[in-house]
Amino acid sequence: MDRLISLHNAIFAPVERLGDHLIPLLARLVFAATLLRYYWNSAGTKVWDRKGEEGILDFFTLESGTYAQMFPKAFEAAGYNTANMGIHYDIIALAGTYAEWLLPLLIVLGLFTRLAALGMIGFVTVQTWVDVTGHGGALGTLFDTRYDLIDERALWVLLLLVIVIRGAGVVSLDRLFGLAPAARHLPA
Repeated sequence: MDRLISLHNAIFAPVERLGDHLIPLLARLVFAATLLRYYWNSAGTKVWDRKGEEGILDFFTLESGTYAQMFPKAFEAAGYNTANMGIHYDIIALAGTYAEWLLPLLIVLGLFTRLAALGMIGFVTVQTWVDVTGHGGALGTLFDTRYDLIDERALWVLLLLVIVIRGAGVVSLDRLFGLAPAARHLPA
C-alpha cells in the first residue's frame, strides 16, 4: 500500500504544482471561449441599432430594447416609452451595458481579474433574477436530471469563482504589474 501511495504522489505532485499555474489561465481561456462573445454581443444589442448606421455616439445611447431586456415590467408600466422611464433606469442600463464589455475584457486580459470575476458573479446573479422575475424564465432545480437555467448559471459562477479564488494565473497583466501575489509552490 505504501508503494501505491508513493507512486500516486510521485505522479500527481507535479500535476498539482502545474495546476497552480494552469487552472487560472485555463479558467480565463474557457471564459473567453464561452462567455466573452455572449456578453459583448449582449451589450452591443443595447447600443447599436443594427441598421448599418452605427456611429461612435451610439456607444453613449441606448436602444429602446435595452429597457425591455433589463427592466421588462417597468418598461411595460411606462407604456414602452423610454421617456417615461426615470434617469436612474438610464444610469443602471448604461452601467450594466458597459460592465458587459469591461468586466469580460478585464478577465481575458488578466487585469484586476479577481475583482472583475467578482463583478461578473454579481452580474450573472442579477441577470438570472431578471430572467426569472422579468421574463418568466424557469429557474429549475439543481440535482435533477434536467439542464435548466440554474444549472447553466451555476457552471458560469463556478468558473468565475475559480478565478476569484485562484486569480489570473502567471500569464496575466495582474502578474506583470505586480497586482497578484507570487505563485505558491507546494512541497514535492
